[in-house]
Amino acid sequence: MTASRRSDLDPVGSKGETRPKSAASPLGIVVVDDHPMVRERLAEVIEREGDLVVCGQAESRHEALAIIKATQPALVIIDLTLKDSNGLDLIKDVRAGCPSLPLLVVSMHDESFYAERAIRAGARGYITKQQATRDILTAIRTVLSGELYLNPTTATRLVAVLTANPSAPAADAWDILADRERQVFELTGQGKSIRQIASQLHVQVKTVQTYRARIKEKLQLKDGSSLLQLAIQWAKNRS
Repeated sequence: MTASRRSDLDPVGSKGETRPKSAASPLGIVVVDDHPMVRERLAEVIEREGDLVVCGQAESRHEALAIIKATQPALVIIDLTLKDSNGLDLIKDVRAGCPSLPLLVVSMHDESFYAERAIRAGARGYITKQQATRDILTAIRTVLSGELYLNPTTATRLVAVLTANPSAPAADAWDILADRERQVFELTGQGKSIRQIASQLHVQVKTVQTYRARIKEKLQLKDGSSLLQLAIQWAKNRS
């Protein structure tokens, strides 16, 4: 999708706002992240480029879908943790409605754990927020050019998995976990308490407890202590 197909809506300086587009018609990018400071920092970097502009910002899945429909951007940057949902669900929604729209995930979550799921959901690139500080423009231009952007190590692993069996589900021991359960498991392995996880994922404590119960059942763990030990060991192995 190119800038010429966008509607008469253009750059924003804050979440959810639009203004009449300029004659230059740079490529529009929508930034979806639940942290205002992250959105503003990304927007600042992007808008230093003469041919790129942030045409919309959103903090939730619902808001993002509305802004994407209104602005028809050239690319959407998506975080995996949103105010009202999971970024992977948003990727699937966008892919269903706009199958050719390039999507780039910029997330704090472990790339080796989530990149494959994001690509399978329909994203064209995955970059951590730590990497984004220096490589976001490279990632954006790579995805806009029609290529896949991944960390070289992750790309090698993903190619091996997809080449072995393109239709197979993700080849990870934790593939039986749903996306939110994976997030809870990962954060548990980082030593986060139930309340801290609830705060970070913008859900209630009872919701996190429900996810933990499902994880224990799926992984056949007898109690919370077993879950914590396994999550911590997993985190150590990944690092």
